[in-house]
Amino acid sequence: MFELHHGDCLEIMRGIDRVDAVITDPPYPDYYVEEYQYNPKPILYLDNFDCKQLVFWTAKEPFILDYSAIHIWDKKVGAGSQYEKIFERNGNKEYRVYSHYFVNSTVAAKMTGDVYNEHPSQKPIRLLTELIDKYTEEGDTILDPFMGSGTTGVACAQLGRKFIGIEIDKDYFEIAKKRIELAYSQTVMF
Repeated sequence: MFELHHGDCLEIMRGIDRVDAVITDPPYPDYYVEEYQYNPKPILYLDNFDCKQLVFWTAKEPFILDYSAIHIWDKKVGAGSQYEKIFERNGNKEYRVYSHYFVNSTVAAKMTGDVYNEHPSQKPIRLLTELIDKYTEEGDTILDPFMGSGTTGVACAQLGRKFIGIEIDKDYFEIAKKRIELAYSQTVMF
């Protein structure tokens, strides 16, 4: 089961009563600011969800919410931003490192068994499946208010989780919709 929304995540999140987890990669205040339309208000709205949260964040700017732990995504690359932080909210106090290659080209995707969707901030499917498997349970509902190309939704389908995804960009929404519909059609759930 999945639910996809094209539109402003702040408006749509106001209509969501409860989820079991939020796993998301919001726009950062220092990376593609204009293209991704960085706005702290939807990120701050995550305080309204009393559940486990994993929020990807830049290594260069302070995180704008409280948190219980900081994890590191080691991108296994030798140039540029070699890691990103993953802030855990309402959860454990263990700090972890997750090492998964950054998917930034068709070559990188082929090497890692992923699919490159031309999203400049695409996360690896193996990273998302590892996080979802560790921090949620089968049947949980996971919200991603900044869905991008839909990797979190695909991982949810593979692991038997329900998914609510929101994306403001029409092109990325269409990519995510196709990927998630295909993933759920290939999965037997509930």
